[in-house]
Amino acid sequence: MFDGGGFGVGITVTPVGAVPWDGDMPPADVLPAGVVARPTRLGEMLPVTSRADGEIAGELQRITRLEAQLAAYRAELVAELAVRRPDSADRRPGEPGAASPDWAPGPGGEQVPGVSEFFVDELAMIGNCSRTAATTLAEHCLLLTRVLTATWAALADGRLDWPRARALAAELLAPSREVEPGLLAQVEAAVLPRAHRLSIRGLQAAARAELLHLDPAAADRRRKRAERGTDVVVRPAADGMAELSVFLPHPMATTIHQTLDRYARMAKADGDEHRIGQLRVGVLYDLITRPWDTSRAPVTATLTVLAPLRTLQAASAGHDACTAAHLPATDGTADCRRVEPAHLDGQPITAAQLRDLLEQLDALCPGGLQPPAGGALHLALTDPVSGRLRATVTRAELERLARRGCPAHPAGDCRCPLLDRPAPVDRYRHTPAQHRFVTTRDRTCRHPGCHNRAAWADLDHVLAHADGGATACENLCCLCRRHHRLKTHATGWTFSMAADGTLTVTTPSGVTRTTRPPGLAEPDEPDDEPPPF
Repeated sequence: MFDGGGFGVGITVTPVGAVPWDGDMPPADVLPAGVVARPTRLGEMLPVTSRADGEIAGELQRITRLEAQLAAYRAELVAELAVRRPDSADRRPGEPGAASPDWAPGPGGEQVPGVSEFFVDELAMIGNCSRTAATTLAEHCLLLTRVLTATWAALADGRLDWPRARALAAELLAPSREVEPGLLAQVEAAVLPRAHRLSIRGLQAAARAELLHLDPAAADRRRKRAERGTDVVVRPAADGMAELSVFLPHPMATTIHQTLDRYARMAKADGDEHRIGQLRVGVLYDLITRPWDTSRAPVTATLTVLAPLRTLQAASAGHDACTAAHLPATDGTADCRRVEPAHLDGQPITAAQLRDLLEQLDALCPGGLQPPAGGALHLALTDPVSGRLRATVTRAELERLARRGCPAHPAGDCRCPLLDRPAPVDRYRHTPAQHRFVTTRDRTCRHPGCHNRAAWADLDHVLAHADGGATACENLCCLCRRHHRLKTHATGWTFSMAADGTLTVTTPSGVTRTTRPPGLAEPDEPDDEPPPF
């Protein structure tokens, strides 16, 4: 019996009196007429047509676990072979036959420390791959087995898949050359428990943020070194095409892409029938070859500042009547209900918090942060403990609310609410305030594994409006057009969302994935979710 509930029967046929043969397969003249020798295929022992949808999904997950375990075993093999190929036999600088000091042996210009310079050539021969691929494999395997040992153990136990383990190793490879292993272990300990819930890019971003937090100076040194490698490269491709590759700082790349995308979508709105990608390429060509053309409409940026709010301490001593928080009742009167400071998480934002935020913004930049010329500035106010988005506001709205304060207590800093998430509306179409809040909260399409920008996504009712779903931030999420169509038209899929924006998606085969808004803190309860296999 096989794992997963299947049964298989193996039959071996051996001709009586046949001479033993070398190799895995018998020679053709030994076999009966019409019999062909080949390895047994798994699909023949485990026929896939006999399995239900859920069983197929389970088998695919089991294969991913096995691939993870094989990857961990391969890392051990590569590391052991590297130990047996020390650099002690290599020619030293200055000796006849030594490598030039300017020779860059690997993709990053680094030789595997302590290992012969010719080890990766042997590994490339074994794996029948390029030397570059062998170098990358060797670096990742040695980092996992020597430094990121907890990640390797999760891989060997089938708790973490190989793409995520490889991504974490790739992200920490360059830092491993200049920081202490203990610091990398801290980064690993911080991100590994949630690695299986993060996308590949999300995992790398989490590791990058943790490393920046622990050692900002080293991160800045690496960034400055990387900036020296900026370049523009053309790579020929098939069918008369070519790839223009630009390696540059991320803010510059993001600005360029957003500019191209805005112009392309303006052309699309004007009726251009070309695909959006073709339009971006055309805009890039025009901007570079005709920089003097001023007939284009100007485009600019929308700047969003994520500002964690410090939880207020006790109420001001000069306002005895306001020691309890005043929350607005449905009839507009002040309804006094005591809310202890420890329970302020998730409550509406007060005038004192707004004034405090303005002071921080003014301290950050002379005169405070201002919107880009012709653009917009949005402030996203997040809770300091949970990371949950509390409200979005423009600079002008922030100043107006801070000046006005609480209408019921204009003289003091009570804890009456002034700002919160946009209220639900009794209609299908969402409001501009809801659009701003939800796109700021989600930032990308919320379907698991999708990273399409929220700026061009649809705001979809998680529980359909026709089925009673409210047009409220708690029931709206960003889905790109493809995944909006999937949710609406694909049979067997289910979507549900919690009040904090956590989205749960279940496939027709019963596999469930959960995505959380960026910045939202992990839940306190133990995570019982299975790995993403």
